[in-house]
Amino acid sequence: MADPRTNNLARILVHYSTKVKPRDRVCIVAQPAAAPLIREVYREVLNAGGFPHSLITIEGLEYLFFAQANDEQLQYVSPFTKMVYEEFEAMIGIGSQSNTRDLSNIDPSRQSLRAKSRSEITKIFLERGAAKEFKWVWTIYPTQAYAQDAEMSLSEFEEYVYSTTFADTDDPVTMWQKIHDDQQTVVDWFVGKKHVEVKGPDVDLTLSIEGRTFENCDGENNMPDGEIFTGPVEDSANGWVRFTYPAVLRGREVEGIELHFEAGKVVKASAKKNEDFLLKMLDTDPGARYLGEFAIGTNEKINRFIKEILFDEKIGGTIHMAVGSGYPETGSVNESAIHWDMICDMRDGGQILVDGELIYESGEFKI
Repeated sequence: MADPRTNNLARILVHYSTKVKPRDRVCIVAQPAAAPLIREVYREVLNAGGFPHSLITIEGLEYLFFAQANDEQLQYVSPFTKMVYEEFEAMIGIGSQSNTRDLSNIDPSRQSLRAKSRSEITKIFLERGAAKEFKWVWTIYPTQAYAQDAEMSLSEFEEYVYSTTFADTDDPVTMWQKIHDDQQTVVDWFVGKKHVEVKGPDVDLTLSIEGRTFENCDGENNMPDGEIFTGPVEDSANGWVRFTYPAVLRGREVEGIELHFEAGKVVKASAKKNEDFLLKMLDTDPGARYLGEFAIGTNEKINRFIKEILFDEKIGGTIHMAVGSGYPETGSVNESAIHWDMICDMRDGGQILVDGELIYESGEFKI
């Protein structure tokens, strides 16, 4: 018998996040460890009248690809993936790794080359998503690997996942609607604002949001969710930021990242661990050294760092910034093959001032 929380999560993904309608083509992307959730999502897509397509890959293939593929193979774009991004109505991605560090020893230049080759379909994905032509959501299924990264037992991690998604409640949709309503008040306040100053023990940064839109992240694209974000004006960031937590990308954990910006561009970057990887990712393409996102985490139920960005970027009392591609719906025009989120804790005296007004202090909004 399926865990009722798994059933609930599947219903959230299909009926709330992607709102699958009859005849919608839905790609379900996952690995075999997520089989219980894959089955329930498949069932719910059928119940909604959609056409489910499963794209399941086994553990170890990604490592094998990066370890042995030649340059031509690294740059090859799967026509199946291209079709999904260009033609399908929806995609439901389920992270379900049994080894989250599978790519830790892969040459980062090979990963960078792969990312560049996907820049075209990434652009299509972002543009169709912004136009609401392509509905997508990403979640994870609890595995031992994620639990170990989070320093929890598997049962503890399961409880964390299902509680932060509200899949353990009788009416999770109502809970997500409340998050939407609470965040929309802040989003509406930002309309027409221009200048942002971020100050604190680990940050002294200014940027412009003039003409840009804040988005309300309420569970449509991420599950769990809980943030508001925008794409800052590309040439506006000036100052520095030191990120509190390790930034994990493609199996690499980069600690102690500090970035310095001038006229929007990262002009100096350092890290205490895996600095070489950081620098190579920043050199992926010209857009990789500019900010594509500035965001504020709002989900108080997500209260600890677990080395999984889907959760960590929403920690209440934190901000995060992403170098690389921006989301067109915010007004961002920054293009890059990467989008790499990095988190700064603001709960120890951090401040955000907007057009000279203090609106956020030590992790709390003042508006």
